[in-house]
Amino acid sequence: MACAAALEEEGRERQDWKIGVDIGGTFIDFCALETITGRVASLKVLTTPDDPGAELMTGLSLLAEREGLDPALVSRFVHGTTVGINTVIQRRGASLALMTNAGFEDILELARLRMPDVYSLFCSRPDHLIARDMIFGIPARLRADGSEALAPDLAAVARAAANARAKGAAGIIVSFLHSWRNGAQEAAVRAEIERATPELFVFTSSEVWPVIREYERTTTAILNGYVHPRVAGYLTALEDRLASRGMRAPALLTRSNGGVMNAAEGKRSCVHMLLSGTASGVIGAAWLARRAGEKHVLTLDIGGTSADFALIIDGEPQFGTGELIGEFPLHIPSVAVSSMGIGGGSIASIDSHGVLRVGPESAGSSPGPACYGRGGTDATVTDAMAVCGWLGHSQMAYGQLQIDVSLARAAIARLAERIGRTPEQAAQNILDVAISEMFVEVEKLASRAGVDLREFTLMPFGGGGPMLGAFLAREFRMAKVIGPPRPGVVSALGGLVADLRGDFIRTVFTELTPAALPSLQSALDSLTAEGGGWLAKQGHGGPATLNLSADMRYVGQSFEIEVPLLAKWLSETDLEAIEQAFHAMHARLYDFHDPDGEIEIVNLRLAAIGEGPAVELAVEAPEEGTRMRPERYIPVFIGTATEEIGLYRRDLLRPGGRFSGPAIVAQEDTTFAIPPGTEVAVDRHLNLQLTFPE
Repeated sequence: MACAAALEEEGRERQDWKIGVDIGGTFIDFCALETITGRVASLKVLTTPDDPGAELMTGLSLLAEREGLDPALVSRFVHGTTVGINTVIQRRGASLALMTNAGFEDILELARLRMPDVYSLFCSRPDHLIARDMIFGIPARLRADGSEALAPDLAAVARAAANARAKGAAGIIVSFLHSWRNGAQEAAVRAEIERATPELFVFTSSEVWPVIREYERTTTAILNGYVHPRVAGYLTALEDRLASRGMRAPALLTRSNGGVMNAAEGKRSCVHMLLSGTASGVIGAAWLARRAGEKHVLTLDIGGTSADFALIIDGEPQFGTGELIGEFPLHIPSVAVSSMGIGGGSIASIDSHGVLRVGPESAGSSPGPACYGRGGTDATVTDAMAVCGWLGHSQMAYGQLQIDVSLARAAIARLAERIGRTPEQAAQNILDVAISEMFVEVEKLASRAGVDLREFTLMPFGGGGPMLGAFLAREFRMAKVIGPPRPGVVSALGGLVADLRGDFIRTVFTELTPAALPSLQSALDSLTAEGGGWLAKQGHGGPATLNLSADMRYVGQSFEIEVPLLAKWLSETDLEAIEQAFHAMHARLYDFHDPDGEIEIVNLRLAAIGEGPAVELAVEAPEEGTRMRPERYIPVFIGTATEEIGLYRRDLLRPGGRFSGPAIVAQEDTTFAIPPGTEVAVDRHLNLQLTFPE
């Protein structure tokens, strides 16, 4: 019996699984790793917008049926979700009230006195998430140094809370001036609200993100409260559903900063997971790039509704703040991603001037592109690919979809007639417009980062990235395109390989002088303790890294830049090293620096990173120089004429194999469109390496 038990335990170890899941606008993606063998199983399931989470159970059932995956043997489950961001975009969040200092009730209306589009005569600001009559001024005031000038009027707080409850508020946000220095007043107000109206949830700006600039701090806290009920409810239901399937691994959630956190924290720190899907895609791409030996990469993630771009420099994703959540800026650290409304489901139309437009409207997953056969009738980018001949030669999305080229042709033909083109010509025009629109956005990203894309490799992923990526890379004269083995589930892979990561901030607002060093060291000590405590609460006991940075600027500047620092520079009072790091970063971004300029540090930042699991995928030995033969030849409309080009099956390509474009590589999760003049080689990790010889 003991021997049988040991064998059973050994079998369980062999079957240990790690699962990454990412929910997009059209599909939910699964990437499951059997840890002992390194075997990867992947899957796509159509989303169920009316019942978020149901598609997750469907996917787990399919993995059990097809791969023999037992939920009880899952040791790591990481989940990215769009519930939070969709709540903001669709404006289906909680009814909120805001308590702020008396006399500052117009903080949301004043904002930063900027219009979204300063060059448009018809531009208007979005409606606020909190109505003006739900904003209450409370007699209370802190001085700029954090000392108390006027204690909060708790009786006024109780009256305002009761008023908010009577008007239908589900929660209250508390945001006072200078609370980044001292959160005591906000904490006292929160305690009074919880005493007077315990049925309302409360968030304070100093607990959500204690940073200088009251508008940014307030809007970040509002976003957290706005999505809280739906996110918390979703996560509770998720945990219940997973438990009902016998899964014992705790649910981890991907964060906007590219890390993960546990579900208990996710229910309170909802704002930190608003961009989880886009961030985990970049993390997955960075992991694949490092594995392939690529240092500088432009990622291109195209789904059903959008195209997302990000830069990986020296093997690391870039981070920033101020990303837009719908119409509202998010002021917490997140993987720097630029997005635009060009996706596989983006609808092509003719405007009032007879000009062909593509997006941002999307057919989504329901009804979807016309070629999906789910009721869609509008011409989309996916339909254009089908009419040109790039799609329609195999099943898509692991058998979830079968492309109907006749439906795509009918949709494109209606649009083609209006512009005097054949369906094939109109389809090519749609693809050209989509690529040119992406070109403009990518050029902006490269200019802001001060990089030359000719020195970068493009990594396309998502369902649509491989369809258009090589054409975009050729426009930029990029050196190479690398196509991962399972591009359709890179975001799910990102969750699988992600580290635990918590971001912490202290506003110090001081000039960089010897006199400031004690306060800077004190702030660093506080951040270090907070970061270490956070990792412990997440249950992390392995290797950890604490990365320090500072938001810095020249005295007189209005905005700052983030500069990586070493903690020893503070402990060793090495002001010169800090100054030189700032000058170098300023010169890199703006091609200018002032060696004699006085410098301010606005914020100290700390990223507490707990190393994620070691993930090893199976690797095959290359068969050097093998010329691959296509499965068959098919007609494809390219540019202005139809050509017979080779169709290759991805699962038959072996390491060391080579072939030339134009070609199509069909696989279960996407289709690679390879333009003329392209050389393709398969590396030892089964990546497609595309180059463009002169």
